[in-house]
Amino acid sequence: MALTKYKLGSLIELCEERNAANGYAVVDVKGISTEKTFIETNANLDGVSLSSYKIVRLHEFAYVSDTSRRGDKIAIAFNTQKPILISSIYTVFRVKRTDLLLSEFLFIYFNRPEFDRYARFNSWGSARETFTWEDMCDIELNLPSIEIQQKYVDIYKAMVANQKSYEQGLDDLKLVCDAYIEDLRRKMPCEKIGPYIREIYIKNIDNKYGTECIKGISIKKEFIETKAVTNDLLTTNYKITKTEQFSFNPNTARMGDKFCIAYNNTGENVLVSAIYPVFEVKDRNSLLPEYLMLFFTRNEFDRYVRFHSWGSARETFNYDDLEQVQIPIPDINIQQDIVNIYKSYLKRKTINEKLKEQIKNICPILIKGAMEEGQKEA
Repeated sequence: MALTKYKLGSLIELCEERNAANGYAVVDVKGISTEKTFIETNANLDGVSLSSYKIVRLHEFAYVSDTSRRGDKIAIAFNTQKPILISSIYTVFRVKRTDLLLSEFLFIYFNRPEFDRYARFNSWGSARETFTWEDMCDIELNLPSIEIQQKYVDIYKAMVANQKSYEQGLDDLKLVCDAYIEDLRRKMPCEKIGPYIREIYIKNIDNKYGTECIKGISIKKEFIETKAVTNDLLTTNYKITKTEQFSFNPNTARMGDKFCIAYNNTGENVLVSAIYPVFEVKDRNSLLPEYLMLFFTRNEFDRYVRFHSWGSARETFNYDDLEQVQIPIPDINIQQDIVNIYKSYLKRKTINEKLKEQIKNICPILIKGAMEEGQKEA
């Protein structure tokens, strides 16, 4: 059987199920990332009615039609878990001709850089560019048989299962770190961290570091590539965050109840916004910065920061507030033991991210292999 050409619109259908009965709550609301996954939403949902939100059920897709300012990627995801809620402005659809197209095979197709480029090239608009439902339906696919699709889907699913298994062990290791900290909090008095840290205020006034050094800070507590437009941008007002120094975003509103703070262990100095406080540990013989960062990564700390954030137009958690945070500070050797476990967690986390990248990189290979095998059967 040769490859058969189809318009994607003949194989898929819209899903418009709403949360009208309010069967799902805020905890079920998700966003969609350009990494092709559902993520925790950054939206502030306090007092927001969820009745108009769309339900994404198992084996259904959802995507953001707006393709502007997304790093030339389209935000699309496939639900393999449980029903979730997404914004009413997002598009939800499913495969209706499962006798001709496997949902997982279509998701592999979407996971390719070629699809991102296609979606961006075929996006239209003035104020913002969009890849509409009509554009999605207009995609032409050359499909091999269901049997061939299933063969390559099985390869993909085996790789994902391996990565998820590794990730589960990663979560267990993080749980050990958090439990260790919690045990210390119960067994010993906590101290304010103010006397152990100091704020650093060094700007890039000599323009030593260029725009390539500018970083943002994510809710995952990592330095990330900035989303700001840096063309012809002067960096003299940006703050320098050196190795083994911390920086954080004091704005806590619309961050999905997460505190954006990062520890610079990259080995290179980075630039951050002038409004971001930068600080460091005064004496490593009293407090290890890695131990402090471990405390910051706990969900309990995120909740603490949100509760202690103040403001009218926007809520903030400033450096003065940070100095009031109380943590258990055990003997330096105990801190080092915990840090060693945490470093093992970070190393495994890096490996896990590489596994995810390998899965993404193999998607074009799987699609190509399926097409070539389909042609051979002609």
